[in-house]
Amino acid sequence: MDISSEVIKLQSHEFGIMQISLNRPDQLNALSQEVLQQLSTLLEKIKHDPSIKALMITGEGKGFCAGADIKQLVGLKGTDGLAFAQFGQSVFNQLELLGKPSLAVIQGFAFGGGSELAMAATLRIAANNAVFAQPEIKLGVIPGFGGSQRLARLIGKGRALEMCLTGRRFTAEEAYQWGMVNELTTPDQLLTRAKSLLISITALGPIALQSILTVIHQGYNMPFEEALALEAAHFGLCCATADKQEGVRAFLEKRAAVFSGE
Repeated sequence: MDISSEVIKLQSHEFGIMQISLNRPDQLNALSQEVLQQLSTLLEKIKHDPSIKALMITGEGKGFCAGADIKQLVGLKGTDGLAFAQFGQSVFNQLELLGKPSLAVIQGFAFGGGSELAMAATLRIAANNAVFAQPEIKLGVIPGFGGSQRLARLIGKGRALEMCLTGRRFTAEEAYQWGMVNELTTPDQLLTRAKSLLISITALGPIALQSILTVIHQGYNMPFEEALALEAAHFGLCCATADKQEGVRAFLEKRAAVFSGE
């Protein structure tokens, strides 16, 4: 299924991988209200499409995403700003809780909302010349699409405070060392490596994949005993599947497992 719009491109790849590309290169792929609305609609469709196993998020042109559309930010008052932040947060929550693995593929710049979008994905891979920032402080505002919270959870409270308070840019190497980015590669190998990573993930049991996403995302903010109970419940769920039988049998027979999602 190949679908294109003015602001987002959607392209399907083999092994059930769907690629979403922000398609406003002349505006540095800025996140306007229209982009966020289309992204929300696409994520809802992807969530319920069984043929889609994983999601890859990219940006057209020189960079991943420069953040929220400043032209729209100009006219926001207090109540409007609250609504804009809440809507952006809801869209990025859709991505985080998609129930399918997602990979942000970052080239060039990922600033503000672009960095926040990447952090809402399951994993992040970046070209080694990529640059990140949460520069909202320089506009007299703060990250509004979940950046202050996800950044602190990924790189720690102290580093997140530094990045948000100074608004300074940080390199892909720094992002990797701090744990924000999972892998670095060269710009010419970025898409190839991203596809390879998602192919390796989609070859695994889809029920177990969804359970891992659920127990880590939901369990992270639960009291420890409740999180353990959630983990045990999903372990039991997986044990009742044909995929578990196939996985154990394949291991004992020293062959690659073929998972059916049942």
